Amino acid sequence: MNDRIRTDIAHNARVWNYWLGGKDNYPVDRAVGDQVTGFYPGIGEVARADRAFLGRAVTHLAADAGIRQFLDIGTGLPTADNTHEVAQRVAPDARIVYVDNDPIVLTHARALLTSAPGGVTEYVDADARDPEKILASAAATLDLSRPVAVLMLGILNFVLDTDEARSIVRTLMAAVPSGSHLVLTHPTLEPELGGEGNKAAMAFWNEHATPPITARTRTEFASFLDGLDVLEPGIVSCARWRADGADGAAHEVAQFGAVGRKP
Repeated sequence: MNDRIRTDIAHNARVWNYWLGGKDNYPVDRAVGDQVTGFYPGIGEVARADRAFLGRAVTHLAADAGIRQFLDIGTGLPTADNTHEVAQRVAPDARIVYVDNDPIVLTHARALLTSAPGGVTEYVDADARDPEKILASAAATLDLSRPVAVLMLGILNFVLDTDEARSIVRTLMAAVPSGSHLVLTHPTLEPELGGEGNKAAMAFWNEHATPPITARTRTEFASFLDGLDVLEPGIVSCARWRADGADGAAHEVAQFGAVGRKP
C-alpha cells in the first residue's frame, strides 16, 4: 500500500495537518500550505474553526441527541480531539467508524485512533465516492438500524460534480434510520463569509496539489440537507455554529457548517 504514498506532491490530509500545527507532513506540503496561506491568509483559521465545529457538533450529538454511533468520512490525519475522543468523553460506549483512503492516514489512524474501554473505534479504507462500500464495511461495527451520525467535514468539496456529491449524501442517509444526523462543512466563495480570497487559493491548489477542490454556494450546500430537519442556527459559518465563550469570539470563516436530523 505504501506505493500509493506520494511525497513529491502536496496532499490535502497532510497540508491540513500542517495548518493545524501537526507534524505528519512533508516539505512539499508545508511549501504549498504556505503558498496557499499567502493567497488566503485565513486558511489556518478555517482549519481550526472546522476542527472546533467538529467538537461542538459531536458533543451535542452525544450529550443531547443521545447518538452512540458515528460514521466519520474523510477523517484526515489524527490530531487533538478526534471524533472518538469527543464522543467517548460523553459516552464511553460510543462506536466510531473512520473512513479515508489515504495510506498515510490509514497508518496513523490504526496506531492512534484507539477506543476507550467499552466503546469501539474502527477504520475503513474506502473512497467517499463509494458510499455502498462505506456502508457495507461500516455495518460490521455499526448497527445501521439504529441512529447514526454521518460526518462529512470538508470532504464533499473534493467531489467536483455537485450531482454526484448529492447522490453520495442521499445514499448514505437513505441507509440510516430516523433520528440519524448529517454533519457537514464546506468551503465557499460567498463574500458574506469573506470567501473571495478562496478563489485564488483554490486555483493555486488545483494546479499544485491533490486532490482537486471546489467551492459551493449556500444554495448548493443547502441541497445536501434536503429532506433533513436542519438544527439551529441553520447554515452558518462553521465558526459560528453554537459557539460560545472563547469560540464565540472566533472570526467568521468562509466554511459553511450545518447539522441536519433525519425525521
